[in-house]
Amino acid sequence: MSWNNGIATFKAGEDLEAKRRVKIESGTTNDPPEIVYADAGEDFIGVTEYAVADGDMVAVKMNNAPGIFEIECIVDSAIGRGTVLYGAADGKVSDESSGTAQGISIEVGADGKHIRVAFWNVKSTTAATVSVDNLGAYTSEVTAEACLEEIYKSLLSAQGIIPIPMPNITDAGVALAAFSDGDSPTPGFCVTAKGLGIRWNNHGTPTPVGTKVLVPPDADVTANMTLSILAAKVGETLADAIKFTIAAYNNDVGELYDDDSDFGGDTDAMTGDATSKTVQHVTRTLALANLTAYPAAMELTIQPKDGTLGTDDVIMLAAWITYTKKLLTS
Repeated sequence: MSWNNGIATFKAGEDLEAKRRVKIESGTTNDPPEIVYADAGEDFIGVTEYAVADGDMVAVKMNNAPGIFEIECIVDSAIGRGTVLYGAADGKVSDESSGTAQGISIEVGADGKHIRVAFWNVKSTTAATVSVDNLGAYTSEVTAEACLEEIYKSLLSAQGIIPIPMPNITDAGVALAAFSDGDSPTPGFCVTAKGLGIRWNNHGTPTPVGTKVLVPPDADVTANMTLSILAAKVGETLADAIKFTIAAYNNDVGELYDDDSDFGGDTDAMTGDATSKTVQHVTRTLALANLTAYPAAMELTIQPKDGTLGTDDVIMLAAWITYTKKLLTS
């Protein structure tokens, strides 16, 4: 092998064109070694000085040689001056992410053109210039940086659900019985086919029911939570735009269990004249300023807002709290 100012001589392991990236052929025993094209995403040792046939000797400008390189490019989109380039098939370069970025274009590139390139002699040190093969087709992103951003965006925006158990007592501690139709503020279990839930009579001051949930370890209490209720009215009176009044209290470790102030409030209103038995979704924001982190419990009472049940009954079919998840670092 001869050396002269960064030029080395190798034996061609296949037909080679001029100005292409090459690598040492795997398993070669020749001296000098045989070389073949470095393909998409692959590292290279240098660039051929001229075209040769398989088995001929060829001069290679080593990738640690000084100065600017000329190399053939493939255009996948417009290659302008300063475009980051990657290894492409058959020893060419391209602006399409593949493996580690290998250099920057000094001039505008065109398909099949020998473009001047300033190669990098170090491996990439930033995720933005490392490509992703995505063999499992899990993402449409093409760089490690974009993939990490996608992953963290998903993690930081992911939501969790805290199921609210269907209450079985009133706020006065009285166990709920089966619903009894009549002029009574006390709700009861509605056990009609396909309508299991808690039903309130059309009373002006309905009795609240009580329940409790745990705050999950992954709950981000620096973001609001949302309490949701699925409910259906029995009747379709326009004036009965029912809201639910929520009372919420925290049970914090180290604090008195009855020391917290109510941070609940009213949900938005149901549609009064919706067709009877139509399932509706109403919500109430639980403000982050009032939330407490795990380990803690949240005590809730729920009732139709006083004065919003005029003619129609209402059934609470389900309830839950939606929260933003946080990154767990330990």
